[in-house]
Amino acid sequence: MVDCPICSKAVKAKDINSHIDSNCTKYLDTGSPLPTQAPPSTQKQAVSSFFSTPATKRAVSYPTSKVEGSPSLSFQIKDKSNGVTPSQPQRKRSFEDIKLGSVVKKEDNEFKIPIEEPAAKKTKTNAFQKAAPLAERMRPRSLDECIGQELVGPTGVLRGLIEMDRVPSMILWGGAGTGKTTIARCIASIAGSRFVEINSTSSGVADCKKIFAEARGELGLTGRKTILFCDEIHRFTKSQQDCFLGPVENGQITLIGATTENPSFKVQNALLSRCRTFTLSKLTDENILQILERGLEAEGNKISRDLLDSEFLKYLSAFSDGDARTSLNLLELAMSLSTRPSITKDEIKSALTKTLVYDRAGDQHYDTISSFHKSVRGSNPDSALYYLARMLQSGEDPLYVARRMVVIASEDVGLADNSMLSLATATYTAAEKIGMPECRISLAHCTVALCLAPKSTRAYRALNNAYAALREPGVASLPIPIHLRNAPTKLMKELGYGDEYKYNPNYKEGRVVQEYLPEALRGRTFLEDRDLGTEIDPGAW
Repeated sequence: MVDCPICSKAVKAKDINSHIDSNCTKYLDTGSPLPTQAPPSTQKQAVSSFFSTPATKRAVSYPTSKVEGSPSLSFQIKDKSNGVTPSQPQRKRSFEDIKLGSVVKKEDNEFKIPIEEPAAKKTKTNAFQKAAPLAERMRPRSLDECIGQELVGPTGVLRGLIEMDRVPSMILWGGAGTGKTTIARCIASIAGSRFVEINSTSSGVADCKKIFAEARGELGLTGRKTILFCDEIHRFTKSQQDCFLGPVENGQITLIGATTENPSFKVQNALLSRCRTFTLSKLTDENILQILERGLEAEGNKISRDLLDSEFLKYLSAFSDGDARTSLNLLELAMSLSTRPSITKDEIKSALTKTLVYDRAGDQHYDTISSFHKSVRGSNPDSALYYLARMLQSGEDPLYVARRMVVIASEDVGLADNSMLSLATATYTAAEKIGMPECRISLAHCTVALCLAPKSTRAYRALNNAYAALREPGVASLPIPIHLRNAPTKLMKELGYGDEYKYNPNYKEGRVVQEYLPEALRGRTFLEDRDLGTEIDPGAW
């Protein structure tokens, strides 16, 4: 015997469904006593354990009171312990009958289904933006904010192309912190094209081919072009750079490559011919000062301007060597240090460190050694010592410098002072045996001696003259005079090799009349009489 969940009348368990289907008018059991009702806590637990998942228990709290005359609120309860199968509701509750969190009225009975409201979403702070360094936060968002690059100035060539929506594939060549990435992003925002940015240090040819396929689909479906910005493009090998040739040539993408290396050496010629090369100038101290003032105005509201004054900003601009990123990083460090109690401006300056701008594998490597060589050739010991110290301080191999001085001893000093060659080779040996830092003294010794020594390029120029003669038609294959030829075999002696050769040591002072050049070159001289040239610089006399 069970209670009907609708009318609360006693009905046999097997007839409960039929009773409910008859609108609670039939199959009533009036003869049997009602079963003892289980305690409310037990009944509730049985319903809850069968009916609700843990998530439902947390979300919805159903009423324990009965609602009479409300078939739309009936339950289907299955009790496995006694085999009782309660009835199903006559009809499903509509959305209008029950709304989450609303009050439902049925025949003057009401109850409210309490629903836990979802917690309001917290406004997330852009963590990446907060963690970004000052140099990234101060990156210009438009071409008008770019400082120090005439290419994108009001009358710049590149800016004119951008405003006419005729952005070509290009290579941006410039030093670190000159604005290559910034200009590329500004171009993308103005042109309205799809912009994809990759870095050659973390991307490969497969990634590029995937981008090309997406760009081809984008162009075919929407007509929108794709700008592909490849940072550090010189790190792609020349064979890897081949993947850009087709897409750039047929217009699938507009390539913007950024490089700090000379593109003539690091970018293959076929790709260079398809792109325009724009050289970004090194930022001046005045440009860096403007950038620092803008950064301090944006970020330094709580900073003591007594420490970070205009004199300090000028110091940072000179210290940054034309690198805007470095200058802003130094400013950010200085602002952090300035919050310390009782810190002075000199202490902040001493705390700022910066590696010298010198790349042992790039243009700085070759430019600096070239400047050193030309300073020695010009007999200017001050500039030669400056470039020597700059190379050694930046970690250049001292043997590399010593080898160049051996060359200078023969090329530039030469016959004017033959002892310089011995000094240079001895300096190389000293650098090899001793190493840094002590060998820097021997290098300085040889550098100053080479600068002060008289100069003669007779031997060097004579060798160049001989090389020039070999480039003339037929000169490189002229037959050797027969009397100068060696005759190690009997056959060669019978052929006259070495005949009529005059052995100079057998003659007084070694003087003989004898031809040494091939017949076609007889009378030709390569060694000149003068040590140096004959041109006159008016400012030197």
